[in-house]
Amino acid sequence: MAEITLHKKNGTSTTEVPNRFIDEYMTNANGEFVKIYLYLLRCMNSPGCSFSISRTADKFDHTEKDIRRALTYWEKMNLLRLEYDEDKSISGIYLLDSDTAPLADDLVPLKKADSKKAPAKAAPAKAPRQEKPSYSPNQLAALKDKEEVRELLFVAESYLARPLSPTDIQSLLYWYDGLGLCADLIVYLMEYCIAGGHPSLHYMEKVALNWKDAGIATVEQAKRNNSSHSKLHYAVMKALGIQGRSLIPAEAAYIDKWSKELGFGQDMITEACSRTILNIHQPSFEYTDRILRSWNKQGVQTPSAVKLADESFHAAKTAEKPVKSPAVRTAAANRFNSFPQRTYNIDQLEADLLTAAR
Repeated sequence: MAEITLHKKNGTSTTEVPNRFIDEYMTNANGEFVKIYLYLLRCMNSPGCSFSISRTADKFDHTEKDIRRALTYWEKMNLLRLEYDEDKSISGIYLLDSDTAPLADDLVPLKKADSKKAPAKAAPAKAPRQEKPSYSPNQLAALKDKEEVRELLFVAESYLARPLSPTDIQSLLYWYDGLGLCADLIVYLMEYCIAGGHPSLHYMEKVALNWKDAGIATVEQAKRNNSSHSKLHYAVMKALGIQGRSLIPAEAAYIDKWSKELGFGQDMITEACSRTILNIHQPSFEYTDRILRSWNKQGVQTPSAVKLADESFHAAKTAEKPVKSPAVRTAAANRFNSFPQRTYNIDQLEADLLTAAR
C-alpha cells in the first residue's frame, strides 16, 4: 500500500505535542484524559489564555471531578505537577518536559484563572484507584468463569438491547473488578442511568466513578443517594424554570458543589435560583453559583441569615444616598405662569354690570 504524505500550512497558531507523549503515554491513557492534557498544551501555547476547572468541565461536558481525575493521572505520569492553596483547591499546574526528568528550575507555570498566589503545598494523600486496565484474553476468560459475571453481561446486553462489543465488556469488567462494585450495584447503575435517559456506557462509567469516590457499595446506599439528589435536582429545575429536558453533567456538578462543597440546604439553593430568575430573567447556573459563593464567603447559611444580610445591605445603601430637602413649590414652578396673569375685582365687575343694565 502506498505511503500517505502528511502536509500542513505553516503558521503560528499551532500546538506542539511531544513525540514521546504520542508514542509512550497516549496509547495507554484514557481518551478523556488525553483530551484534557492536549487542552492544557493548547492553553500554554496561547498567551493570555486562562484555565479553570469549572470552565474546562463545561467545555468538555464533564464534571469537575472528571477534570481533577485527569490532572491527577497526568501528575502520576510525571507530565505535570499540581499545586494547592490553603483551601486544598488547585492553584497552579506545572507542565513538565516529557523528554527529561522533572527539574524544579525548569518548570513552566500555568496558573488557574482568578486564583490567588499561595505557597505550594503537596497534594493531599488519597487512596490510589486502579487505572482502567485492558484485560487480556486469559483474564477475560477467568472473569467470565464466574457465574455472577456471566449473569451481569447477559443483563447488560438485555438492557442495552444490542450485543456487547469488546469495549463494552472491558468497561463492565472494570467496574466489577477494578472499581470493586458488586454485580447487583452495577445492574442498578444501568437501570438508573437508562431510566434517566442516559444509555451510554461512557456516562454510566462517570456515575460508577462518582459512586466509588462517595463510598457507595450497596444498592440501598445508591438509592438513598439518588433519592436525595433527585429531589434537589427537581427543586432546582423548578426554581429555574427548566422543563422538557434533563440536567447535563456540568449542571449536576454545580448542584453537587452547592450541596456538598459549600454545604447549602435545598431551601438556600432554591432561594438563590429564584433570585437568579428575578435578576436576569433566565436560568443560569453560573449566576446562581456566584450568589451562593457570595453567601458562603459571608457565612450566610440559613434563610434568616439571608434576610438579615438583605436588611443590612439595604440599610447601607440608604445611608449612602444624600438627603434631599423637600422642594418648595413657588409660583415660578407653575407651568401656566408662562401666560400673562390677570387680576379681577368681583365687586367692581358687579357694579359695572348693574350700571350698564340701567
